[in-house]
Order: sequence, then structure tokens, then C-alpha cells
Amino acid sequence: MSVETETAGEILFASADGLATVLLNRPRALNALSLNKVRQLDPMLRQWAADDSVHCVVVEGAGDKAFCAGGDIRALWDANRTGDLETLRTFFAEEYRLNRLIRTYPKPYVALMDGITMGGGVGISIHGSHRIATERTLFAMPETGIGMIPDVGGTHFLPRLPGHVGLFLGLTGARLKAADAYAIGIATHVIPSERRDEVVAALREAEREALTPDQLQTAVTCILEMFHEDPGTGALERHQDDIEDLFNRASVEEIMEALLSDGRPWAQEQAKTLASKSPFALKVTFRQLQLGAQLEFDRCMQVEWRVSQRLAAGPDFAEGVRAVIVDKDNAPRWSAASLAEVDNAVVDALFAPLPGGDLELS
Repeated sequence: MSVETETAGEILFASADGLATVLLNRPRALNALSLNKVRQLDPMLRQWAADDSVHCVVVEGAGDKAFCAGGDIRALWDANRTGDLETLRTFFAEEYRLNRLIRTYPKPYVALMDGITMGGGVGISIHGSHRIATERTLFAMPETGIGMIPDVGGTHFLPRLPGHVGLFLGLTGARLKAADAYAIGIATHVIPSERRDEVVAALREAEREALTPDQLQTAVTCILEMFHEDPGTGALERHQDDIEDLFNRASVEEIMEALLSDGRPWAQEQAKTLASKSPFALKVTFRQLQLGAQLEFDRCMQVEWRVSQRLAAGPDFAEGVRAVIVDKDNAPRWSAASLAEVDNAVVDALFAPLPGGDLELS
């Protein structure tokens, strides 16, 4: 799809011949997910869900760099610095409700993850019924690097990836290309970026006929299978045994010890990566994913709500965003200098109910 001018609106909607389309239209901001976008996308998806003339929804990003590189972190950082807890509450509440809506959507929901897909961009893609990667896809949950947890449903989907890959991704923020995203089930199909418009046109042609919900899902799957190309073997696949060996541990400390004790370059690289993250966020994420493996989706989102509200108002988030996004010196001064300095009781307290109760998702 051609790049739209940003003055045309930061999110564009269209519907014709049974196919509804969403264009995230902030290419210079890598199509970041602002609260304004959430507030437009959520009601439109609900409207289309109730509209019998709409058979399928396709979501894509403008430009050739990003599907959606994440949430509007700068706005959340500003809220953190000014103590604007209402903005933090509102953004996460509405974003998480949108994530749940996508997961429970009654019609085919196709996310074209062409380009950077991180953070909030993961939340509006991973929960859809069909997720397309391209040779430009770069998928990651890098939140521990800014003092946060991998949220937007990461509590649920990360522990359900093969083996301990989800824990590896959540802790390290490792970036995946198409082959790995497909191999572990993050992407359902891989299609060359140059064929994006062809795919949308084929879906539009297929969706002109009214079908039952099951038939609609099958029709979309068949179309995407026609365009799918084998992406080959990715870098992550080659290290799956290493991940199982080194990340299948009872704590972050044990993982780090295993990595440091392993003499292979890959293990040393992961140890260096973990050492750059917020120690506090690493321990919270480990606990988050332990819990998530045992909980159904809605409960996972409520856990995220509790933790995100506390972390987003905390010092590590402020410092992480400053170091990575604002000043870009990549030299964060974390609240705890090492894993040993993190108080486990403080970690556990993050998961307790908030004074206002749990998030209502419906």
C-alpha cells in the first residue's frame, strides 16, 4: 500500500466488498500506537464486528519501515515525570481492552506485520487470527530495556511459545525475523512485502460472498496459503537447544549464572544483553511469565494491569525511556544495580490487587 500523508489522519479506515481495512498512518513515528489511535480503532472494530457486510479486517502500517513500533512511549514518559497517573491508567486500560477485543474478534483479523512490530504493535497483531510476516519483519518485546514488562498480552502468549523461547524473548528483547517468527507460531504466514497489495486484493475478491464465520476463516487461510513462501531456517531455530539448556532455570539469577558459565559466544552475548536490562524488570518479567503459564487470557491481562500501573509510574521506566528514547545515551542508571540488589518482596508486591480493583475488560 502506498504511503499516506500524515496530515490525512494518523489512522485511516475503509470498507468495500466485504473487506475492511485499517492503515496505521504515522510512518515518520514508525506508526506508533497513540491513545488517539486506540480510541478510533476500538469502536471501529466493534462496528465492523456487528456489520454483516464486513467479512474480514486487514490491518497494516503506512510506509516500508514499520507495522507498528510500539506504544506512544514518549507520552507515557511525560506522564511518569509529571505524576499524571490518570494518563497512565487510561492508556493501559484502553489498550488492553483493545488487545482483548482483537483476541475475541468474531471475524478474520489479518495483521500485515511488514516491518518493525514491537510492544504495542505486537498487541494489535499477535492476537489476530492471521498474522503475516515479510522479509522486512522485525518482531520483539524489548520492554525490559526500558524498565517495563512485555505486556499487551505477553503474559499469556509468551509462556505458550515452544519450550522456553517465550521467556528468552521476554527477558532479552531478542529481535526475530520472518523465519523465526513463523517457526514459533508468532506469524501464521510469510509473504513477500512486494505482494502486500496482491494479498489484500485477493482477500477482497474472496470476501465478496457472504459466508458463515467458519467459512470466512477458512477462505482467508486458503488465500494466505496461496501466497505463503517458506522462509527457511532462522537464527533462533539454530539456538533452540541452547535456550532450553540455559533458560530452563528457577530464577533469573540461575539463568545468568548458566550463561556466564557457558563458554560459547552465543551464551556470552545473551549474558551481556541481560546485563544491560533493568534488573528489577527482569525479575518482575520472570515472575510474570511464571504466573501467565497458569492463567487464562483475561486473568493475564488483569495481572498486566496491576504490574504496568506500578512500573509505568516508577523510576526504572522513567530512566529506561530517558536513556533509550529521549537522551539516547544508552546508559541507564537503574534502581537496582544488580539482580542481587532487587528485593523479592517488592517484586511480589507488584502483583497484588490495586486499590481501585482489577481492570474490567468487557
